[in-house]
Amino acid sequence: MKNFILLVFIISSGCCSSPKNATSVTIANTTTAVPGCIQKLIHQFSEEEKQNPTRKIFSYLYKGKTVYYVTAPCCDNFNDLYDENCTLLGHPDGGFTGRGDGKFPDFNEAKTNEKLIWEDKRK
Repeated sequence: MKNFILLVFIISSGCCSSPKNATSVTIANTTTAVPGCIQKLIHQFSEEEKQNPTRKIFSYLYKGKTVYYVTAPCCDNFNDLYDENCTLLGHPDGGFTGRGDGKFPDFNEAKTNEKLIWEDKRK
């Protein structure tokens, strides 16, 4: 029943078009507004087979804007970077070279205010 309610909530929330449509989630005793589509990713990853390395989602401030960094499920895959409206901006790292798609060469140096939004803690 709990999973059904969560699924109904996620489906009804849809992918947000602006941060004002974000929903608050409590993680590590802090409340953080998370866009609906990021919550959809969390639900999707929770339903998939556990990955190694463990999937994680972080939020950062990057050039004055909130972005969401989603780790790849495994080796040589790009890590994804979304804006606060859930638009895929690109891939700051990962891939065969580890340098991503080249669109964010300064991401690791410029990002600030790291917050772990979600981590797959299944055993």
